Amino acid sequence: MITSTSNPKVKQTAALVKKARFRKETGLFVVEGPKMFEELPPDRLEEVYVTEAFYQNSSHKKILARAGRMEIVSKEVMRAMSDTQTPQGVLAVARQYRYTMADLVREDRPALIMILETVQDPGNLGTILRAGEGAGITGVLMDENTADIYNPKVIRSTMGSIYRVPFVTAAQLPQVLSSLKKQGIRLFAAHLDGKQDYDQADYKGNTGFLIGNESRGLSEETAALADTLIKIPMEGNVESLNAAVAASVLMFESSRQRRNS
Repeated sequence: MITSTSNPKVKQTAALVKKARFRKETGLFVVEGPKMFEELPPDRLEEVYVTEAFYQNSSHKKILARAGRMEIVSKEVMRAMSDTQTPQGVLAVARQYRYTMADLVREDRPALIMILETVQDPGNLGTILRAGEGAGITGVLMDENTADIYNPKVIRSTMGSIYRVPFVTAAQLPQVLSSLKKQGIRLFAAHLDGKQDYDQADYKGNTGFLIGNESRGLSEETAALADTLIKIPMEGNVESLNAAVAASVLMFESSRQRRNS
């Protein structure tokens, strides 16, 4: 049993939880809790840590059977490695995914890509992935100023969708958007200057939705690349929606159109 927070493995895991740069350098990330651990593809698994209480609980035997080798740690060590105040007793270190734009633009179905510019709230990013899986998106494209997708808060918010939804981070987002347009993908920007209601546009073909920063929205350069500026009509004094909510409205409208076509 590991009982010291000075253990090198404990320190490395804690660094993976806290430091985006270290996650990038190592190509690793951390997942916590029974659900996220159970859904983690076996080929991604690097290390598993469990508390003694979790290990001895007979209801967890099936979950732990897939782990193979694991380390039992004290409650104090688990807290030191965890991103949550009340760890659930199991934590895994996993290998990151590597996707390309070819994973987002597939030949077997029309593209439906969520394009995020400087979306900085981890909860928003995770929710967009989770809702996106439900709506049938083909992937997420992000700029480098968007929250780190391997941030533990993002991981938790995805509820497992991070294992199944392809995502790409673009160093030069405008160039990638120009390339998508040349491939026949229509870009729709959720924008306060939108003249067309979101439910009046056609999303059955290859589609990309542009979602901007929570407070500033899209940059002028990115918005200018959109084929159409769309708006979500509001009642009352509400000016705009949370980024994840707005993205969900657009994704599920596209899903509705595609189901009914």
